[in-house]
Amino acid sequence: MAKPSKPSTKIFRIEPHHRKLISKTTLLKFLTAIDKPKLQTPALLLDKEHIEKKMEVIGSNIANSRVFYAVKANPSPLVIKLLAKLGAGFEIASDGELALCAKAGVKPDRIITSNPIKTFKFLKAAAKYGVQYYAFDSMEEVDKIAHFVPGASVYVRLSVPNEGSEWPLSKKFGVEVEEAVDLVTYARQKGLDPCGITFHVGSQCTNVYNWDNAIYKARILWDICARKGLKFRMIDIGGGYPVSYTKSVVGIEEIEKNIDKLIKENFPPGQDGPEIFIEPGRAVVGDAGMYVTSVIGKSKRADEDWLHIDVGVFNGLMESIGGIKYSYIVEDNRKAGVPRKHWTIAGPSCDSMDVIDQNVELPEPSVGDIILLLSCGAYTLSYASEFNGFSMPDTLLV
Repeated sequence: MAKPSKPSTKIFRIEPHHRKLISKTTLLKFLTAIDKPKLQTPALLLDKEHIEKKMEVIGSNIANSRVFYAVKANPSPLVIKLLAKLGAGFEIASDGELALCAKAGVKPDRIITSNPIKTFKFLKAAAKYGVQYYAFDSMEEVDKIAHFVPGASVYVRLSVPNEGSEWPLSKKFGVEVEEAVDLVTYARQKGLDPCGITFHVGSQCTNVYNWDNAIYKARILWDICARKGLKFRMIDIGGGYPVSYTKSVVGIEEIEKNIDKLIKENFPPGQDGPEIFIEPGRAVVGDAGMYVTSVIGKSKRADEDWLHIDVGVFNGLMESIGGIKYSYIVEDNRKAGVPRKHWTIAGPSCDSMDVIDQNVELPEPSVGDIILLLSCGAYTLSYASEFNGFSMPDTLLV
């Protein structure tokens, strides 16, 4: 019988708000992993069981749904391999992401691509691999798909409101209903199979009503196309499910029950009703991950106290530039009366943009102490580079 894991010998300042953001089981796994001799900072730890549980929940409250993990959220081969074993589908945007899925043995019927503007190299590779589902939002893209993947199933991307999303995605892609009708008609004329509609309410969406507006808009397009003899069979609701960074957010179950209700109210029931594609990324891995970092320096700049750690904007925390804020757990150095200060937290590079957060109240750590960053499983590794020669964090499943 295996011996139970021992918790970390390091002492950390676990505060009440941390317990609302991370489960006791997950935290204990992370603290145990920190004591492994080979663990070096910075490192990204991912709770395997937490990912598995999220995959069980997502889609469970939406009838006739399929889940396609958005590879861009965390493209670690460890994550792709795990999700492939669980039978997940995958949403990809490039030949690099296709290669990751192929290496994990993912069959082409479990892959879709919702990037409305694709490279020639990717289209050639996807066609050769047998990928059949492609998003589009322009005539030029229709021409490309028709050339490289004749007869492909295609779905048009609608522009929908992104209010309430911390990472809006409404400007770069998507068209209004009238243009979408023209594009669908054109796709049919080019010999493609216009199978449905897609939209994205914005990443880290905390506004449940964004899905209401998007589904109402999709219904309008669905009805207009049906009257023209263009019958859809699928609605791809994209991603957007939020995770808790510094505070609790609306849950997946609440979001999905609302979506399911809206779909049943607005679309034909039974065999004539739409199949629902879901593209979760952040919701699968975001709160399953934690960065383990070291304090590499402290400084005083004018009236500001600066805390420097060994992961920053360029090698793992790029979303902080867009407004995502993280929660921090500080190693307790066991000194009596350790003061709390308001810190500007910066990464290790010599670039002045490498500032993660400001005015963060934390107990004062010592140089060399460990700081843990919660909910770092999504859009950290995927954005990371080796800018300035600093290595990207290692990734471990625990």
